[in-house]
Amino acid sequence: MTFDVPRPEHPRPDFKRSAWQSLNGEWQFAIDTQKSGREKGWQTGVHLPMRIIVPFCPQSSLSGIANADFLEAVWYRRLFKVGNYARGRRVMLHFGAVDYAASVWVNGKQVARHFGGYTPFSTDITDVIDPYDENELVVYAVDDERSSVQPSGKQSHSLKSSGCMYTRTTGIWQSVWLELVANSRIDSLNIKPDPWNGCVYLAVDIENPSSSNSLDIIVVVDGETIVCRQLKHASNTNCAVLELPDPILWRPGKPFLYDLRVRLLDNGDVVDEVISYFGLRDVCIDGNRILINGEPVFLRFILDQGFWPQGVYTAPSDDDLRADIQRSMMMGFNGARLHQKIFEPSTLYWADRLGYIVWSEFPDWGCSIKHDAQARENFLREWMEVLFRDRNHPSIVGWVPLNEAHFDSDRYNPDFVRSVYAFTKRLDPSRPIIDASGYTHVETDVWDLHDYDQDVESFAQRYATFGNSGRAEDLYRNDPVHEPPYAGQPVVVSEYGGIWWDPERNDENAWGYGKRPASEEEFLTRFAGLTNTLLDNSQITGFCYTQLTDVEQEVNGLYTHDRKPKFAPDIIRQIVARKAAIEKG
Repeated sequence: MTFDVPRPEHPRPDFKRSAWQSLNGEWQFAIDTQKSGREKGWQTGVHLPMRIIVPFCPQSSLSGIANADFLEAVWYRRLFKVGNYARGRRVMLHFGAVDYAASVWVNGKQVARHFGGYTPFSTDITDVIDPYDENELVVYAVDDERSSVQPSGKQSHSLKSSGCMYTRTTGIWQSVWLELVANSRIDSLNIKPDPWNGCVYLAVDIENPSSSNSLDIIVVVDGETIVCRQLKHASNTNCAVLELPDPILWRPGKPFLYDLRVRLLDNGDVVDEVISYFGLRDVCIDGNRILINGEPVFLRFILDQGFWPQGVYTAPSDDDLRADIQRSMMMGFNGARLHQKIFEPSTLYWADRLGYIVWSEFPDWGCSIKHDAQARENFLREWMEVLFRDRNHPSIVGWVPLNEAHFDSDRYNPDFVRSVYAFTKRLDPSRPIIDASGYTHVETDVWDLHDYDQDVESFAQRYATFGNSGRAEDLYRNDPVHEPPYAGQPVVVSEYGGIWWDPERNDENAWGYGKRPASEEEFLTRFAGLTNTLLDNSQITGFCYTQLTDVEQEVNGLYTHDRKPKFAPDIIRQIVARKAAIEKG
């Protein structure tokens, strides 16, 4: 059976090279129930019995496997050719994400190991491949969501999905691809926009630079070069200031992106070129307000968990990723809290392209940082990889390392939280950090709360006094006993609502927050009452409604799990999009 290549788009739209080859599609596959595949020699030359469609996880129907049980060890195998066009070039093998611990062999030689289910890794396979014949690629993935040392987000630790825990993802769930590069090549870009001075600061790291290397940095708008900066000598790390004529800012809902081309030359000849882009955008905190390019912005966020009925963690297509953002924007939301998952790079690309702002949240659930040193090590290593992967996206306006790390949970360790805050701030001082969304704050730039009260009157009373006074002692808090005093940060109710609404679904596992509304009118009255309370409070700078879509048994989305709207988008938009008190004056 033959298939079109699934997810054929370039997996890294913010770091593209022209010479690349997708390895998505049909692979051989096996479930290693006894974890004995290594001893049996499955690393090479063994025909695996099943077939799977990469990049979809084996729990998904799109993979062709649809086995939702615990799959603690799985194997993948396929053959590939690179062709004569690879002669004289280095061949890089890339994985977008493999959950959780991956080992990789090419032609029987181990070429990579990686720990972390949400971040990319790559390896140079030039010296182990045959450029004229078929090559064998084998991947072994070990995934134990119940280990307490690996971040697993909302992947269920029980056999079946229940409550707010859903179908697991094991193994390869993002694209796999080959890329041709030179021995001297561009390794990374670090883009720091400065809208106040109309310029961009760019750091370019080079792998294996030589004394004959130079750099051309080109900024393009509508196909026309507007800036060309040449560095006559390229070393390991290279810095440039790009002054932009008539600078145009990137704003929520009004995005403007500059195209960026970085070329590495050797004795004047181009040996490597990376295509990227950037937005001229600044985000900062001024008292109790969040400013983007100096203007106060009310965060009209929606909770997005990034699950798909057929693909689980992986969207069926790139168009589906774009469409989810458009669905949210049609209902008046200007952004999302990307919840308990590190989303595919293409999600962030479309957020950049559409002017959609997001908080990027690490999937810390499942990682017992309070009790286990290995969990803390795993957390920090992967969080660092997230920051390096995603730091250039203008759509990201906040980092969220932890979610609901309650005082009495296995993820509450105040010294560790302080370290994560400082570590994140050192790597990226340009964005606010929300240390532990909801419970229990230790050190945070934004004070956020989770509040699922369904009674509009009591919900409103809870915030009214603080709205009038702005005093710290009047602010409702999730854990006032164990948190430090509120110090005047912006206040965001980053989880609220979650109203149970799916009148056509009555199975016993379905759930939402509060009493089910008796009618659509009752739902909309409650939704408007809760939302207006936050919009009209002059001391609140944002909200995040739970949630964009239903996820399996959790039926509190504004869309169903298969992306059908439960309400006319304009009705929700009229409630969500009106001007907030903090945006006035």
